[in-house]
Amino acid sequence: MQILENIKTVQCELTPDKTIQLETGRVAAEAKGAVLVTCGDTIILVTCCVSKEAKPDIDFFPLTVDFEERLYAVGRIPGSYNRREGKPTDKAVLVSRLIDRPIRPLFPDGYHNDVQITATVLSSDQTTPPDVLAMLGASTALELAGLPFKGPIGAVRVGLANGQFIINPTYAELQNSQLDLVVAGTDKAILMVEVGANFVKEEIVLAGIAFAQDFLKLQIEKQKELSDLCQIKKQEFTSPAFDDELMSLVENLTKAKLLESIESKITEKDKRENFVKEAYKAVEEHFNSLEANNPEKGKLGLALAYTKKLEKKLMRLQIMDKGERVDGRQCNEIRPIWSQVGLLPRAHGSGLFTRGSTQVLSAVTLGSGFDSKPIDGIWPEREQTYYHNYNFPPFSVGEARSARSTGRREIGHGALAERALIAALPDKEVFPYVIRVVSDVLSSNGSSSMASTCGSTLALMDAGVPLKSPVAGIAMGLILENGKCAILSDIQGLEDFLGDMDFKVTGNREGVTAIQLDLKLPQGISLAVLKVALDQALTGRIHILDKMLETIDKPKENLSKYAPRLLTLQISQDQIASIIGPSGKNIKRLIEESGVSKIDIADSGLVTISGSGESAEIARDKIANLTLKILPGEEYKGYVARKLPIGLFVEIGPGKVGLLKSPNGFSRGGRPPKEKEEEINFDDFEIDEEVVAVVEAIDPKGRINLASIRKAEKNIINSEIA
Repeated sequence: MQILENIKTVQCELTPDKTIQLETGRVAAEAKGAVLVTCGDTIILVTCCVSKEAKPDIDFFPLTVDFEERLYAVGRIPGSYNRREGKPTDKAVLVSRLIDRPIRPLFPDGYHNDVQITATVLSSDQTTPPDVLAMLGASTALELAGLPFKGPIGAVRVGLANGQFIINPTYAELQNSQLDLVVAGTDKAILMVEVGANFVKEEIVLAGIAFAQDFLKLQIEKQKELSDLCQIKKQEFTSPAFDDELMSLVENLTKAKLLESIESKITEKDKRENFVKEAYKAVEEHFNSLEANNPEKGKLGLALAYTKKLEKKLMRLQIMDKGERVDGRQCNEIRPIWSQVGLLPRAHGSGLFTRGSTQVLSAVTLGSGFDSKPIDGIWPEREQTYYHNYNFPPFSVGEARSARSTGRREIGHGALAERALIAALPDKEVFPYVIRVVSDVLSSNGSSSMASTCGSTLALMDAGVPLKSPVAGIAMGLILENGKCAILSDIQGLEDFLGDMDFKVTGNREGVTAIQLDLKLPQGISLAVLKVALDQALTGRIHILDKMLETIDKPKENLSKYAPRLLTLQISQDQIASIIGPSGKNIKRLIEESGVSKIDIADSGLVTISGSGESAEIARDKIANLTLKILPGEEYKGYVARKLPIGLFVEIGPGKVGLLKSPNGFSRGGRPPKEKEEEINFDDFEIDEEVVAVVEAIDPKGRINLASIRKAEKNIINSEIA
């Protein structure tokens, strides 16, 4: 009974049929903060735990976010050998990042206690996407934990169909949506934006963000209401006092070198970093030279953090006061670009894209339906037929360390470049291949995910994939100082690390296909500033696209000779079982007789045949004949099966035999034959001879009567498929 008394609940009604419930006090009592987020039959438990002591000697906020999928949530048993959930799926990693990004900047400087947020999907109705619900739950759990969190925040998804915005669209609504927009922010400003779109205009994206803001405010009000019901009092935290004497020492030791790295307009990343390394080395040497009992010796870590602060300050002043960036560019200027296709002879397509000192090599591999990527998770999507892998080896940043397994950053960057091209891909009926793109970062100085997008476009066109439009990407930055702001096009690594915004936009001249906005400012960003950034990004994107089209301006007409050949045809769903046969007997025989490597039949009845040109055509013709529907008045290719006094029997498909009655004989019913418009000499036809027959009628018993036959031409095939 005590537990029931502790349960507190609030309802957040977005629309009459989309109500979110936030409940605390029923489960996970040992967590610092815990909330059950419910919408329909989707239930997510989000918990927050915090360490009792701060981590010493670190200069970052140690936040960990885990999105946990439980397959019992959708009534399935895991397909792994151990029959239990293993490492997080790529989708789970992406949602974890989605939760992390708007929360991290809302903690005060110097707060170094470990904070862990865990969002566990307990039930999924396969109607409501759980990611934005988990984001809302994370903010609520932090509020209930009473941490010094400058929230709460709201998080919603916006769709667009028939010219109308949809709040938190269902999976079914997303299928017909031109826009998949996730927005997170406070009641005053936007903190994070994630977009997938079908070449949507920038002004529509801005309108979608504005549409979301009222719903964000509603969610924030409900979280505050729940916090008040639970009588939560937020922990007070004061950031460590600034040590002016230490900063003065750091300036004396490092300012000259840092200014040299910033004001010399050095375009080579390694040369500029040499000056920075000398500055940090001067700090280390000073503190290492102090006596062991000197109390100042323990301030080395703080001194190095102050060196970073000084570098950030000087870089930003250079931009705000002089309008110049560290490499001498103006704020809207793009680094030099060059590109190449066809570098890899055995890959089915390849593109090398270089922007400044960032370089990416993208390679395309084409496959059949058997090469699709299976997805074993709580999401309705069961497989991917287009996927992108992003690799970031240590040598790309000049580091001598062993390569690690794929991390969250690689998964996130790969997913962004993947989303950028989805709207440009051809329809499956036009190009039935499974497509895998791999982008290897060969050199990195910022914006490697956008270079991967550009490299992927080049590689896909080199592979002969008939893209609806080429796509380019650009990374934008922001410097906000004393109420003034500078928006930077094509940011490099330093501007990303020391700036206030990482804003990536992909698309063509007509509209955007993907956006990812992350802010490091707790006050967020206004729609007015966001509009300026989008307009500047469009100008830069078109410039980059024009440079790419100088290398290759349209997809190649022919596939690589090393790529598999695929043919497709459509059959009716009720014919799938007969083509496959018992235990796959029929389809195995088709593969053996035609010599193709694979035949894949989708649930929709789309048949994809993989093999050489001739073998694939043989298999296609065999399937076409097996699924042939006989219609009166149509012509069909066949061969003479029998010659009897009553007429000629012509097989026009497996098990489908038609009779052309003899003008001198009688049918089994004793009726005289129908008069023919032209006299046919049956002696002109031999057994097994190929002919073309015209169907006259099909009687109620399914018997096929032919109107006429003629000798076959070699290029005629039966093609009337259900």
